[in-house]
Amino acid sequence: MLIRDAIDSDAPAIAGIYNDAVVNTTAIWNEVTVDAANRVAWMADRRRLGYPVLVAVGETDHSVIGYASFGDWRAFDGYRHTVEHSVYVRGDRRGEGIGRALLLALIDRARAIGKHVMVAAIEAGNAPSIALHEKVGFLRTGLMPQVGMKFGRWLDLAFLQIILDDGPAPDPR
Repeated sequence: MLIRDAIDSDAPAIAGIYNDAVVNTTAIWNEVTVDAANRVAWMADRRRLGYPVLVAVGETDHSVIGYASFGDWRAFDGYRHTVEHSVYVRGDRRGEGIGRALLLALIDRARAIGKHVMVAAIEAGNAPSIALHEKVGFLRTGLMPQVGMKFGRWLDLAFLQIILDDGPAPDPR
């Protein structure tokens, strides 16, 4: 497997992975699928903000088997050192370490651009995702019961975070 920056021609595969999560999982709390043009625009927006979109591609066929990104956690100045991430793996390739590799690559990228905290917001019943995050150093920090709904049931949102550096507080200027 190779992890690289996504390019626009990856958009159909990224849309396919996203749409599978929309239709079949509680990993994404949207109910509307997207097309490749939507993902191209999404990637352009992430790049404009200086944030990565990474893809994992297979060694032999170079097909996209997962993708990951991060963006602003909240839209207020005081949160500018915190990002929230997303990692998605193609359904037929889950459990192979692809998500872990993408997550570690995202952590490295966030550190490289000076971010201080990375947040994970995970459906509380998604034990494999929570376990993955804990294995790489995320700590559980909160639980918000019944804040979402999908497939006719209420969903709880678990928050985890990792502190990316141990430097001093930033200069307030």
